[in-house]
Formats: sequence, C-alpha cells, structure tokens
Amino acid sequence: MQDIALSSMTAHMLGLIFASMYVGSIYVSKEARLVFNDQLTAVDSTGKPRERPRADNERWRDDPDVIRARLIAVTIATVLCITSVCWITPAALPLLGLWPSFPTSLTSLRHVVAPHLITPLLFLGPLYAKFLSFSPRNHWRGNLSTRTKLLFCNVTGLRNYIVAPITEEIVFRACVLSVYLLSPTLAASQIGLVLTPPLNFGVAHLHHAWDTYNRLGRTAVALKRAVFISLFQMVYTTLFGALCTYLFLQTHYSVLVPITAHIFCNIMGFPDFREDLRLGEGDGRKGVVIAAYLLGVVGFVYSVSPAGRWWWSFAENIEVLLR
Repeated sequence: MQDIALSSMTAHMLGLIFASMYVGSIYVSKEARLVFNDQLTAVDSTGKPRERPRADNERWRDDPDVIRARLIAVTIATVLCITSVCWITPAALPLLGLWPSFPTSLTSLRHVVAPHLITPLLFLGPLYAKFLSFSPRNHWRGNLSTRTKLLFCNVTGLRNYIVAPITEEIVFRACVLSVYLLSPTLAASQIGLVLTPPLNFGVAHLHHAWDTYNRLGRTAVALKRAVFISLFQMVYTTLFGALCTYLFLQTHYSVLVPITAHIFCNIMGFPDFREDLRLGEGDGRKGVVIAAYLLGVVGFVYSVSPAGRWWWSFAENIEVLLR
C-alpha cells in the first residue's frame, strides 16, 4: 500500500507542523485570542494565588464567544491536517483510522467494543467513587440531572467533551501517527511510536500557562503556579497521549478508540484519591474504594501487557497495512 517513504526528520517535522497548525489556529482570529488587563491581585491567607475577577473588556478562555471562535478554528485546522496527509500520499488515508469497524460476528464485536473498556478499567477506583457520589443518600437523581446539564448542555461542554477530544485525536493521533508510519525507520519501533509522537500533544498544552498566569494576577506567585500547573499538565497529557497512541496502534489504526478514551478522561478529570477515600469513608466503603483502585490498576497493567491483550487487541503488524 505504501507508495512513499518519509525520512525520520521529515516525519518529525510534519508532526510538529500539524501540532503547530492546531494550536496556532486559535491565535489567528482576533475573536479567538485572549485579552487580559495588567491587573494584579493579592494572594490569600495561605500564600496561594487566587483567581481575580474578570474585567468587562477582557476575553478569557471560557468566555462563550471565545469558545465558539476557537471551535471553528480547530475544526478548520483539523480539516487542513487531514488534507495535508492525503496530499502527501493517498496511501496514508487508511492510516488515519477515520472509518469505524463494524462487527460481522461475535468475535469481531468483542474486538470493536472491548478496546473502549481499557481506559475505564484504569479508572475503576474513581468510577466507583463516582457511583458513591450518586448514592440515594446524596439524592442522586437531582445530582445526576444537575451535573449532566452543567457538563454537556452548554458551549463549554461542547468544547470539552465533543469538539476538543475529536479534533485533538484526529490531529495528534491520526495525522501525526500516519506520517510516522510512512517512515520505515520510525514505523519499525513500536516503543518509539508510543513514546515520541505524544510529546507533541504534551507540549501543545503549555500555552495554557499564559492564561493561568493572567487569571491569577500576573504576580511572581502566579507565575510559579502557572509554570507548575502547565508542566504537570504536559506530563499528564504526554502520558495520556502515549496510552491513546498505544490504543490506536493495537486497534489496527482506529481513531475512534482514542476519541472515546479522551472524552471519558475529560469527563472524569484527574483522579483525586484522597477525596475518593473520604467519600468512601463517609459511606463506610473506604476499603472497597481502595480495592477498586488496586483492581483497576492491576487489570489495566495486565490488559496492556502482551499476555493480556488477547481479550481486546486485534492489532496486526504495521507492515501488513503498509504493504
């Protein structure tokens, strides 16, 4: 299938270009750019910076009009990235994994559904704690309705749980990996494919430091806080990108699995083990919360190991697809 071979340097440069196109798109339009005043704010009694009030002439990241402009920008950037990959060679189109697989038997049904369960398995502990938060004593019916509306029924939810996961996975997984797979040298190393491309995804989140620094008041303390948060987010998103890359490769280049994993993780947020323990202790189920965390981690590690991939992975050799 492969009618073009890219050098390692070319593949790396194209991956960086795709990432730059995606992030840079939100700064092209004036409507999508953020605007801050040179306003300082004091820290609270604990020495931590607190978010200052938004001025009327400012444009913050979560402003509805800013979100709408950025959704349009990243959608255009995503289409341009896909077009660029296809322009390089039409043979790369199947590597994008944009077409979902449809089951034709029980075995194929398992291979279609099971990969979507890998990430929730890792989050088994937080999932159980989430279940406790919806228990009858916490009036789960009202909580469920309220939380659903707050999460999904607004433009912020559209960004966080629909457009951002879909466009980011198409660009940072499908498009970036497709050019890496067109490089014989890079495609020969499964470990390299899992570890190297996600760096683009992690670094792409560093620009949030400017937003955090300004919202916290542009003080020295705010700068330290912004740097810490952004570096932590870079590490976390790089590791998450490695997981999504692994899922993409192990599911025979299906971008749908990383997309659902991304949506799921955005909904769940970063696990708060201490808070989940507190919640479990309040229900008299602290031990069950701990057990769920351990079972989830052990089950995940086993499932992504060569011995445990039997129940969900249907990956074939990379050369099979490129042949």
